[in-house]
Amino acid sequence: MAESVDELSVNYEEDGVLLCRQLDKYVLSRGAWATVMFLYQDLNRQSGEYGPAKVTIRRFQKRDGTYLPRSKFNISSLDQGRKIVAALRDWTEK
Repeated sequence: MAESVDELSVNYEEDGVLLCRQLDKYVLSRGAWATVMFLYQDLNRQSGEYGPAKVTIRRFQKRDGTYLPRSKFNISSLDQGRKIVAALRDWTEK
């Protein structure tokens, strides 16, 4: 497991095949509880190609020197992502 926020990743490999490929990440908060937003793609095992980009927001807790995953939220579609952005804009621009 990662010892620093910068080492955290959603890359996932199985039998030498990268099933989940991280494209980018944005650290939302650091500290004992870290929140990180990842842009990633899943591999379609049948076609051998990566699917559309997806977003997940994950919370990690640092215990005994390493970050452990505690919770996650997957943004399921571009439409849902746009609604989240619109709500945040509405709340912060008041």
